[in-house]
Amino acid sequence: MSNLQTTDTVGITFWLISMAMVAAAVFFFIERDRVAGKWKTSLTVAGLIQLIAAVHYFYMRGVWVETGETPTVYRYIDWLLTVPLQMIEFYLILAAITVVAAGVFWRLLIGTLVMLIAGFMGEAGLADATICFVIGLAGWGYILYEVFSGEAGQINAASANESCQSAYNGMKLIVSVGWAIYPLGYFLGYLNGAVSADSLNLVYNLADLVNKIGFGMFIWAAAVADSSEA
Repeated sequence: MSNLQTTDTVGITFWLISMAMVAAAVFFFIERDRVAGKWKTSLTVAGLIQLIAAVHYFYMRGVWVETGETPTVYRYIDWLLTVPLQMIEFYLILAAITVVAAGVFWRLLIGTLVMLIAGFMGEAGLADATICFVIGLAGWGYILYEVFSGEAGQINAASANESCQSAYNGMKLIVSVGWAIYPLGYFLGYLNGAVSADSLNLVYNLADLVNKIGFGMFIWAAAVADSSEA
């Protein structure tokens, strides 16, 4: 087994982020006891997202430190589990305050799967990288439409619950601005000349740190605020 080197910046980020996600998972699981019942499922899912990601980061960091290769398969397995769970959070937040049609969940899930499957096929060399990039962007665009202007966005806009709106709007920020880092990494790694494993993994790692933990923190902050007012 290779040892982590002090000059391996990417390897260090793998270690730091895996530990941060474990800590975040424990935090969200403990904090669910502080919030009202309608928020408990959302915090449980937030904790599961961190836990699933942490386990995959244990494997990814091992691949990177021992081989120096990009752990594409492990990363996409992680995303195929955690990103749909993040989409479920939009549904759960809205369902906590009103009746939400199941179509909201399914549209978000379909957009997520299109985005992720296209991205994996492009990065794994199973299909043309440029075509997969365009298809992936289309899936992301579909998600953005739903959460901003679609049925989900309309339900949130009509909500009188300030805490719900705060969580929802914070999650929108992650999905729009935070997720923009992923296509940037894809473009730099696969469409802009030779693949740089260091820059690609550094971008993806930092994006996961902000987007997964930040996503959960928006939900936690809203849940605590709403519960204290009840």
